Amino acid sequence: MDSTIRSKTSTIDIYVKLAQYPILADRIRDRMRDEIFRKGIIGEQQFESEIRDKAIASQRREGVYDPFNRESANIWKMRTNRIREYQTDFYFGNNFPTQRFDEIVQEVIENNNPAADQVDLAFNPELAPWEMLFRQGEIYESIPQADRERVRHHLEEIRVVLIKGMISDHLQFIGVAKKVLSIKDLRMLYERRIGEGKIGGKAAGMILAWRILKNIPELSDKVFIPESYFIGSEVIYDFRTLNNMSYIMNQKYRPLEEIRADYPNVVRDHMLGRFPDYVENQLKAILEHMGNRPIIVRSSSLLEDNFGFSFAGKYESIFCPNQGTPKENLQDLKYGIRRIYASTLNPEAILYRQKHGLIDYDERMGILIQEVMGEPNGRYWYPTLAGVGFSQNAWRWNEKIKREDGFLRLVWGMGTRAVDRIGHDYARLVGLSHPQLRPEADTKRIKAYSQKFIDLVDLVDNEFKTLPMDEVLTRKFPHVGLVAEIDKGDYLQPILSRASVKPGDDLVITFKKLLTESSFPELMKTALQSIESTYGLPVDTEFSIQVARKDGKTDFNLNLLQCRPLSEKKVSQPADIPQDVPKQNLLFRTKGLVPDGRIDDIRYLVFVDPEAYNKIGDPGLRLELGRVITRINQKLEHERFVLFGPGRWGSSNIELGVKVGYADIHNTLALIEMSLSNEQGAAPELSYGTHFFQDLVEADIFSLPIHLAAEDAPHSYFSWQTFTDLPGSLASLLPEDGEHEKSGRLRIVDLQQNLGKTATICMNGMLDEAIGFLR
Repeated sequence: MDSTIRSKTSTIDIYVKLAQYPILADRIRDRMRDEIFRKGIIGEQQFESEIRDKAIASQRREGVYDPFNRESANIWKMRTNRIREYQTDFYFGNNFPTQRFDEIVQEVIENNNPAADQVDLAFNPELAPWEMLFRQGEIYESIPQADRERVRHHLEEIRVVLIKGMISDHLQFIGVAKKVLSIKDLRMLYERRIGEGKIGGKAAGMILAWRILKNIPELSDKVFIPESYFIGSEVIYDFRTLNNMSYIMNQKYRPLEEIRADYPNVVRDHMLGRFPDYVENQLKAILEHMGNRPIIVRSSSLLEDNFGFSFAGKYESIFCPNQGTPKENLQDLKYGIRRIYASTLNPEAILYRQKHGLIDYDERMGILIQEVMGEPNGRYWYPTLAGVGFSQNAWRWNEKIKREDGFLRLVWGMGTRAVDRIGHDYARLVGLSHPQLRPEADTKRIKAYSQKFIDLVDLVDNEFKTLPMDEVLTRKFPHVGLVAEIDKGDYLQPILSRASVKPGDDLVITFKKLLTESSFPELMKTALQSIESTYGLPVDTEFSIQVARKDGKTDFNLNLLQCRPLSEKKVSQPADIPQDVPKQNLLFRTKGLVPDGRIDDIRYLVFVDPEAYNKIGDPGLRLELGRVITRINQKLEHERFVLFGPGRWGSSNIELGVKVGYADIHNTLALIEMSLSNEQGAAPELSYGTHFFQDLVEADIFSLPIHLAAEDAPHSYFSWQTFTDLPGSLASLLPEDGEHEKSGRLRIVDLQQNLGKTATICMNGMLDEAIGFLR
């Protein structure tokens, strides 16, 4: 007589069978769920949404449901795990034959105790469920290192399949990542991903750089990444489909002016959109886990921060202070995601893609949700240090500086002030080979080019703010001596202790003690060189620093926020500087912060007169000049021209320079930034490391300052008569803008028409000299 216990339903039959495998039951159910999801019986997100709904329903049945006083995390986890088991048995039992269940049980048993000589894969990794790949990869990685060579090729294939499916299918990235990322790393990403699709370039670059440095013994306990979650790149399709936004799918193929005009409507429709339930439920879970830590929502598109194309600053990042009610915090988080989804269609991003031959690529947007690295100081939250780091230093303001040792743009507080060109404020420029050497030569300039404001989160007002430095930096700040000195008029006094800072003392952010008496510069140099060595390319990173105490000494923890290969379309060589140019042919000569390169056959000089610009009192007129530059850029699209102008091109402050973006100047050969004096206007700041500068590099546009202050006179010359006396061509090229030429504010000099000549610019970074002349 058959004594086998059988049930009348397939679900109970599976439950009874699994009771015979108390240890392997969890793994068997994992494989069952893989089959359920792979066959499309139910999606993973919908499945998990059902688990949550049924768990809440079970709380109500048991009389313990209270939305304001939730049961403990352990009880909730036990509740959802048991419901997940039942739902797995239900879906599998009602959709698969018993034979398939028996096959899965046998596969799990075999993989649980692989024979010592069993190294061949019994399945095709390209077709296998991901859970099967993770399980097999974990088995291979558990083999002692000495014996792992036998399975190395299988392990590499599993890593590649998971990397392609979850992170990136760019071959250069895969070539590096497969050697660095472990199955454990990949599972961590998988378990923190919401929805389907890849996690995107920004998230991928951060994870890869972090793992590179964690594998270096002397850095492994000093390198961290923020707690992070990833919205897969397919979720944007679910969002737009749910909200009937199919009309925007061909937006990128419209004329640029039409894209500009329609963009506010695109943003509006995104901001009104709702999220699929599975996304909203998981966002709630993330916020519950994060507590009241500030959060940043960051773009992570499939092309972003990748080999060759950085998309620096093209998409938005949104800070969520996260200090409101749960409902308010969720609204803020969803607002940030909507803004980033909308920014995929902003005109700057679309133009960038057009210029780089990427317009036909389906640019799907992943989202990176992270805690804001920092610590509370009173009512404010910010990191002690943050900035941008480069493994190669393209500018040498002193001949002692070594290019290969790297470069930093360093700020106190949030790193947003390091990546943008911000009016009346400066990041500290650090050549890591000689961190004590500054571009500024005296105390007056050190004070003038120091940081004046700080970006932070106000925990009380629940806002991201920019505040004057002297409102926040006081003797109460525990690391004031590392970041600042006391202004004594004609000299700066180091802060030996917080007690030495007296009420009324003016502080200047110099980072002198940090850069001359600590291990920080060596930490950054080692980290940047290590990442470059593994990538095989120069890299740039965004980072923040936590100051710590270790063995009674000041120590530093490096938080990696972003990493990408540097965009170097072509490596420019130092140009020879001719010494015999006749005075009548000389356009300009300058020294200081000069790149390498040469530009020939320049026909048009587009000149915004610095003296005339500084006299403009109407902000609207200054903004209009920026729009005229946009029209000139379009008109001269197929011509060779250079832009000359006051202060800082691309500054957010129109008092310091013409406000333009990448879309307004992308056809020029060079941006020349002119400084008349240190009192009048702003001196050209070294823009290297900003998002604006990254755009120039990728578009092969040179950035060159011309120093015309009185103290620079021995090294500088500018031929004002060439730019102001020769007949202008603005009125003939753009008749509606001719008034600006008549007023002397903006002129276009056609060298070929006026003189039958063209111009050449030669730049030599080793000599730190540049010259422009007629030929």
